[in-house]
Amino acid sequence: MPIWVMGTEERGRDTITTLNSSSRPGDWFWGFWPLVPIYPYARRQTLRQEIIPDTLWTFEQVQGIFYVVVPVRMTVVKLEAGGLLVYSPVAPTPECKRLLRELEAQHGEVKYIILPTISGLEHKVFVGPFARCFPNAQVYVAPQQWSFPIDLPLSWLGFPPERTEVLPPDSSKTPFADEFDYEILGPIDLGLRPFSEVAFFHKRSRSLLVTDTIVSIPEEPPEVVQLDPYPLLFHARDEARDRIEDSPQLRRKGWQRICLFALYFRASVLDTIPLLKAFLLASNAPERSKKAYFGIYPFKWKENWQQSFAALRKSNLLVAPILQTLILNRNSKETLNWAKRIGRWDFKRIVPCHFSAPITADWQQFREAFTFLEGKNSLPRADFEVMEQIDEILVRTRIVPPAR
Repeated sequence: MPIWVMGTEERGRDTITTLNSSSRPGDWFWGFWPLVPIYPYARRQTLRQEIIPDTLWTFEQVQGIFYVVVPVRMTVVKLEAGGLLVYSPVAPTPECKRLLRELEAQHGEVKYIILPTISGLEHKVFVGPFARCFPNAQVYVAPQQWSFPIDLPLSWLGFPPERTEVLPPDSSKTPFADEFDYEILGPIDLGLRPFSEVAFFHKRSRSLLVTDTIVSIPEEPPEVVQLDPYPLLFHARDEARDRIEDSPQLRRKGWQRICLFALYFRASVLDTIPLLKAFLLASNAPERSKKAYFGIYPFKWKENWQQSFAALRKSNLLVAPILQTLILNRNSKETLNWAKRIGRWDFKRIVPCHFSAPITADWQQFREAFTFLEGKNSLPRADFEVMEQIDEILVRTRIVPPAR
């Protein structure tokens, strides 16, 4: 029988109520994990948080590669006429479905499911299976969906064809227009495939829902990441010979390093150890299990690594450096115009799909986050070096168009 754990937390002006179940591992099962084979593979725990009482909830899971794990989040909003809208579904595990069925019992069934991106495979992979769990819901997707390596019809990707529609350019043409407005970014030409994202504005709660474009980096590891702290502790080590031990300080240290991995690939404060040397050091590692990658730990952090993390937190809102360098700068004008259009909404909180949520912020702070496209950037330029090298190679080989 599940044991329910509840708690409340003050975050900005919002009081967050958290609910998750210490359920059987079978309730975390996600059977389609081989489609996008990333951690935690078939076992995904779900954390439900009530952001606005009886109005807005988030469902959080984790995902990553090589234990670089970050939250992935779906947002559920109660409709005034009854029923629920789901923005960017997560894996519909038995636990996730049960937590959502509880909301359906109180507020009505899921009526609309939104896929707000065309390039985020970690979001797209869940939508078809999720929609089939809620057979009366209408599915709306961002325009110009694509699949890799070849484009396939959405029905071949598991989307129910009889109830899947493309979001129209004019948000007033949707059945939820009285409660939501939205703005479509792009598509931005990236060469092989485009990038696009749809930001939703819930008028009644003054909440802005975004996918990948905006994040806020917390100093402490999010609660959902701490449900299984092993990835945090793995990256808290300084070398392969260090034992994997647990403490609040080590969890924080591991989380901050994970953020640098996730946002920069390899920041200037991180060196990599040659593979042969990493194998030799692994022979002396205290844990050489498969879970510990057989003791291989090919990383060496510089003493000043925390300065790079501190720079990520100088601003409340941040466009991920990867998006700054490799994606949004491919069409600066389109991106800035999109941010300007969003500026006409009087929102007071932002709920992104990754890292912290909700974020207390307004349209001016949102617009300021995109000033990197106008030559203003407070992040250390040295931390962009690896991504700039990748960008140079991609442009030189004509895989992607140059920034403009």
